[in-house]
Amino acid sequence: MKSVTRSLRVLEAVAQHQPVTVGELTKLFGLPKSTVQRTLVTLAEAGWLRANREDTTRWEIGARVLAVRPAALQGSSLFAAAREPMIRLRDRVNETIHLSVPDALHSMVVVDRVDCDHPVRTFHTIGDTSPLHATAVGRVILARLPKQDVEELITQGLERFSDTTPADPDELRAELDRIRADGYAVNRNQYRPGVCALAAPVLDENGTPLAAVAISMPDSRYDVKRESEWGGLVAGATEEISGRLLGG
Repeated sequence: MKSVTRSLRVLEAVAQHQPVTVGELTKLFGLPKSTVQRTLVTLAEAGWLRANREDTTRWEIGARVLAVRPAALQGSSLFAAAREPMIRLRDRVNETIHLSVPDALHSMVVVDRVDCDHPVRTFHTIGDTSPLHATAVGRVILARLPKQDVEELITQGLERFSDTTPADPDELRAELDRIRADGYAVNRNQYRPGVCALAAPVLDENGTPLAAVAISMPDSRYDVKRESEWGGLVAGATEEISGRLLGG
């Protein structure tokens, strides 16, 4: 049981301090370096941790944590607050509705979905991840984060997924300004070809972004003339969810 407890403590420490080195964890726990290294390797083999892509001497949370997080969230206040507004939004627009949460600055994670009845529709598996800068859900989160967090993401590099991905730092900054002014974000084929979305943020009482809700549809059904209408609807849904979380 001691080894299990130690593994959980190491996992929690990595989540809090990631990306973190073996040496930093050794100092934190006062354990032999070999013991910490074995624990990290064991957790990595099980999928709970992974080596940082840019610096393989540092460790961060792995994919298995992201896979179990949605199940945990289903019992959370966020899931409960969001479910009915998402269903009503789906009924208004008859398109797929997604609820996603940020995994720090690493990605957005899909935690709930309400499907439309179109035979051709967009689909994201619960637990799917996507980059913040290339998606509507990610950019509405970025637009509400402190400037230093946005600049940190930019220094990590902005991958281009299509010709329209905002991979240029100035282009991304300008897009975030537009999102702050409009209250919602638009993604037209910027991440996945043929997939479009409009998203708005769920905020806490301090204006910190907790999650994002998106209306997602194939490009063949996207209508530029309805952007303002759809944007207003998804923003209204997230305002209701925020109010429910605050007890309003």
